[in-house]
Amino acid sequence: MTLIPQSVLSVDNQKHHIADGFQNYPLVPSPPSLGPGFYLNRIWSSFFLPEVPENHYLSEEQALNQFQRLKDKNTLTWIGQSTFLIKINGKTILTDPFFSDYAGPFSMGPKRFVKPGISMRNLPPIDVMLISHNHYDHLDEKFVEALPGKENIHVFVPLKLKSFFTERGYIHVHELDWNESFSIFDFQITSLPTVHYSGRGLSDKNQTLWCSWSIVTPSGKYYFAGDTAYSPTIFKQIGKNFNSFDLAMLTIGTYGNRKYGVNNHTTPEEAINIGIEIGATTFVGMHWGTIEMSDEPILEPAKRFKEAGEKAGLTVEQVWIMKIGETRLLPVTDGHKGNSSGGER
Repeated sequence: MTLIPQSVLSVDNQKHHIADGFQNYPLVPSPPSLGPGFYLNRIWSSFFLPEVPENHYLSEEQALNQFQRLKDKNTLTWIGQSTFLIKINGKTILTDPFFSDYAGPFSMGPKRFVKPGISMRNLPPIDVMLISHNHYDHLDEKFVEALPGKENIHVFVPLKLKSFFTERGYIHVHELDWNESFSIFDFQITSLPTVHYSGRGLSDKNQTLWCSWSIVTPSGKYYFAGDTAYSPTIFKQIGKNFNSFDLAMLTIGTYGNRKYGVNNHTTPEEAINIGIEIGATTFVGMHWGTIEMSDEPILEPAKRFKEAGEKAGLTVEQVWIMKIGETRLLPVTDGHKGNSSGGER
């Protein structure tokens, strides 16, 4: 493990550590204890899934054909929710794997209404897996247990989450605190702060850390936000430390729960602000249009994301509304001319 040079670390780097786990820092109000109305609404909603427009997703055959056609390029593929395949310099990175029908234990919890763009059996060999936190829609236990090639996969996790993978047969598990980095292949992967929380049950809230990730490569710099609320300081600091990113994957859905007092995810407008503050060139919406987790209409996050980008002066080419299963070429910036260009539409 290598640490980021001290000069780019916040003086408050350890203040997210507390005696019984972790907290957001700078301090933000803790997520409330959710009342019965919230849970009843989520259970009820799972019985009435939205009608999904056909132009929101590709069939798996279409997705695989597109992925194979671009297999030798640097690409981004949206599997759904916060799950991406990122092909960079011949290596494949998988983010926050969620492939199950439900985001919860025992076939319960928010229900998926669009199948994964590419199913597990058709995935390419995975070289690197990035985990932002342990919520069910970001860390799929069944998938983690069943994925082949565990002995070859380098898994990057926040603090206290390593055992989840080693107990399931993974060998190369790198557990990082905020602002720590690790170099693998020709990538430097860094864990960065977010505003969120963790937990998979009734008694483990905030026992493991949560984070976002940067991936710095010879051909580009990429940011994966995981889950986060907005912070007026964190993302500006990330932008100051890293100067710019060629592409940022940003949460744009699950803001409909704010009427229950829950503010753990950014709105599309806040996501655009985060992308601007970290210096992103290309903005990709994620964490929307996949599972029944919130009250906003299925396509509203994408519409608001596009409109917010336009209002901020971004071009259509800079704000990506991807179909589930779609693969696009990673963008080129002036500093990384060796990369594949554009974005296949």
